[in-house]
Amino acid sequence: MLIYAGDAFFSLNNTDFVVSLGFILFIGILLHLKVPTKVAGTLDARADTIKAEIDEARALREEAQALLASFERKQKEVAEQSAAIVQAAKADAEAAAAEAKRDLATTLERRLKAADDQIASAEKAAVKEVRDRAASVAIAAAAQVLAEKLGADEGDRMIDASIETVAARLN
Repeated sequence: MLIYAGDAFFSLNNTDFVVSLGFILFIGILLHLKVPTKVAGTLDARADTIKAEIDEARALREEAQALLASFERKQKEVAEQSAAIVQAAKADAEAAAAEAKRDLATTLERRLKAADDQIASAEKAAVKEVRDRAASVAIAAAAQVLAEKLGADEGDRMIDASIETVAARLN
């Protein structure tokens, strides 16, 4: 028994006694209202729920494993298909490369022929230009020679005759 400075333990002035009494009353009320049974029932229900969730998780895990196996099979099939597609693409690329080579050879042949034609045309134009230039030089030389050999009076007379000939032909 605890006694505090002259106060008795079982006195309502003693806070320890009042707290102890309140705790005992609280426990009594809990027992009277069957709270431990309800808590145990709730815990049992929760345990049953957890067990059901675990069973469901196991079932889901097995289903997931089955799906994983299915996906792995499908992945293998897709890998085989992709390998076939890659081989077909390589074959197509090789065929396209061969076709491109043929096209390139044809194009080069056409361009070479066009270049040869341009060279021949340029040669003809150069020959014509050289002939025209030679004729111009020859005419200029002949004019100079005639001018030196003919006098001024003879040159004037020939010019007048040429003008009359041109005038007669135009009319």
